Amino acid sequence: MPANDHRQITRDSLFVMADLRIDGIEGDHRIRVRNLSAGGLMAEGGPAVQRGQVAWVNVRNIGWVEGSVAWVQDNRFGIAFREDIDPRVVRAPLEAGESTPRFVRPPLSTLEQGTLRKL
Repeated sequence: MPANDHRQITRDSLFVMADLRIDGIEGDHRIRVRNLSAGGLMAEGGPAVQRGQVAWVNVRNIGWVEGSVAWVQDNRFGIAFREDIDPRVVRAPLEAGESTPRFVRPPLSTLEQGTLRKL
């Protein structure tokens, strides 16, 4: 096996959404990250990319990571990071903060009695 063949590096299979910026393509694009390692990721979706393009990926819990498109096959592609990341951080729960959306309704006990309709 050649010394530059990194396919045996441990990868985490996962499904998270991320934002992608590609040099030469305007705007941020949503992609689905399918697997992740310290040195890169495999993703699908987003714009048509070409091997060698410089890319930035906004990885959950890490932020923007620079890399380059290493391969392209159909709507999937790989990005090799310029610097290694810790993939365990991506799997960690999101930190709750002011900007964290709230997806649950408030308890009924906190609502005013007159605001509820009887069915």
